Amino acid sequence: MNRYLAGALLASALTMPACAQDAGQPAPHAKARSVTAPGNPILAEGEYYSTDPAPFVADDKLWILAGRDMAPRDVNDFIMPEWQLLETGDPASGKWTHYPEVARPHDVFAWAEEGRAYAGQIVQGPDKRFYFYAPVIEKDSDAPDRFAIGVAVADSPTGPWRDAHPQGPIVSQRVPVANNIQNIDPTVLIDEDGRVYLYWGTFGQARSVELERDMVTVKGREHTVEGLEGFFEAPWVFRREGTYYMLYAANKAGPGSECTPAVYHACIAYATATKPFGDWTYRGVVLDPVSSTTSHPGAVAFKGQWYLAYHTADAKEGGHFRRSVALDKMEWDDSVTPARIRKVVTTRRPGPAPQPTRNLAASAWATASNSPVPVQYWIAALNDGVTKASPLPPDMWGSWMPENPESQWIEYRWDKPVTLSGSRIWFWNDQPAGSSIGVAPPASWQIEYWDKARRAWRAVSATTPYGTEPGKFQTVAFAPVTTRCLRAVMQASGKGDEHAGMAVQEWEALGDEERLPTPRSAAVPAPEACD
Repeated sequence: MNRYLAGALLASALTMPACAQDAGQPAPHAKARSVTAPGNPILAEGEYYSTDPAPFVADDKLWILAGRDMAPRDVNDFIMPEWQLLETGDPASGKWTHYPEVARPHDVFAWAEEGRAYAGQIVQGPDKRFYFYAPVIEKDSDAPDRFAIGVAVADSPTGPWRDAHPQGPIVSQRVPVANNIQNIDPTVLIDEDGRVYLYWGTFGQARSVELERDMVTVKGREHTVEGLEGFFEAPWVFRREGTYYMLYAANKAGPGSECTPAVYHACIAYATATKPFGDWTYRGVVLDPVSSTTSHPGAVAFKGQWYLAYHTADAKEGGHFRRSVALDKMEWDDSVTPARIRKVVTTRRPGPAPQPTRNLAASAWATASNSPVPVQYWIAALNDGVTKASPLPPDMWGSWMPENPESQWIEYRWDKPVTLSGSRIWFWNDQPAGSSIGVAPPASWQIEYWDKARRAWRAVSATTPYGTEPGKFQTVAFAPVTTRCLRAVMQASGKGDEHAGMAVQEWEALGDEERLPTPRSAAVPAPEACD
C-alpha cells in the first residue's frame, strides 16, 4: 500500500515502450468539433477523456488546455500521449469547440520522448504570441528523473507549435541549476509590471524562478516555495487586486483533516502572498476531494466572473486514469483582507433517473472496528455504489496494518429502523485465501444486527452460505430483521498470531422490496447509538 503510488507508476512509465503508450492514438491534427455540454464534465461521453485543465482567455474566448487520458478501462497508469483544447464564448451556454489534438511532446520538442503529455499551461506573452510550458520526458539525459519543462510558441492557441528553446528544456534536474525533484506541473504568472515568473513542482516540492521577458530565459536564482501547508503538486498562480494567490493539490490526510481523510486523494487548497516569491500563507481549502484520486486546479477571470477548472472521474466509464475536465464558478469574499476564495460548489450534468433498488446502504452511515480507518483507505467507499476490477486503496474499506487483529467488523447505521433480508459484499485481496500477510479474503464472516429489545448484537438466520471469493459480490439471504444497525463481522485468515488484513470494495444491505434510493444528507451527523 504505497503512499506514493503515482511515483511508482511514473517510474515504470519511463521505461514503457512508446508504442504501448501511444496505442490507439487518433490521426494527427484531428479536426475541431462542436460539443454541447449540459453540465459537468464538459466531455462526458467517454470518447475523449481530458485532464489537468489550464484555462486562459484569448480573442474574447475562454480556452482550456487539457491533457488526454487514454488508459484502457481498469488500467492504473497515466497514459497521456497528447494535449487538446476546449474553447467557448460563454460557459453558461454549454456550447464548446473541442480541438482533439493540438500537440504531442515529440512533435514539438526534438529532444523529448513520445507520450506523457502531462499538465502544462498556455499564456499569451507581451509580443501577443502564445507560449506553452510543457512537462515532457527528456530522451537523452542521465538525470535520475528525466521529466523536464520545455517551452513552445505559436501565433494561435491551436498551433502549430514550435520549440521556443531548441537547445533543450529550460528546467530539468540539470538546468538551470541541479535539483533532485520531479520537474512537472509548470504555471506562469505575467505580473502587472511585465515581469514573468515560473512555478512548478510535485511530491511536496515546489520551486519558482523569474524568466526574462522573452518568456524563455531563466533570470536569477531558483527559489524553494515555502508556506504551502499540505502541498503535493499542481501549483497554479495568479494575481488579484494586489494579492498573489497559489492554488495547489494538497494532501493533508487524516480522520480530522479539512482536506481529505485518504492519502491517495487530494483537495485543492490555496495560499496568498504579497510578493511573487512569497512568503506564502496557507488560507484553506477551495475544492473538496473529487471522484478521481488526483485533483488539478486552474483559475481564470472571464467577462467579470471567476471560474475554477478541475478534473473528475465522472464521465462515462471514467476513472482515476480516465479523467474529465469540469468548470464551475469561483466566488470571493471581499469583506476580509486578503480576499478569501469561497469553497467551490461543484455541479454535474443531469444523470439518468434513479432506479428502484433493494439496496438501502446509501441511506446509512458507515463505521468500522478500526476507526479511524488507516489513511490509505476510505470508509465512504463502502456504500458509494462503485466496484472496479483494479481499484486503488481509497476505493475500499481496509484493515491492513503492521499487526492485524484476528477479527474486524464494518457497520451501517440508519437514522430510523429498516427491514432487511439480505446482504451483498465484494471482498478485495492481493494475497490468496489462507495467507497471513498482505490483504486476503476472510476465513469466514457473518451478518449481525442490533436487537433493540435485548440491547445486543445477534447473528441473522442465514438461509444461504457465506461465500468469501473476492472480486465479485457474495450474497447472503436471511430471515427478515428490523433494526437500525447492521454489521459484517469478519475473521481474518492466517496462522497463530499472524493474520492478513481484509478489504471490502462495496457492501450492500438489502431490504425486502425495491424502492427508490434515498441517500443520506452529508450535513446530518451519524447516529451515536443503535437503539
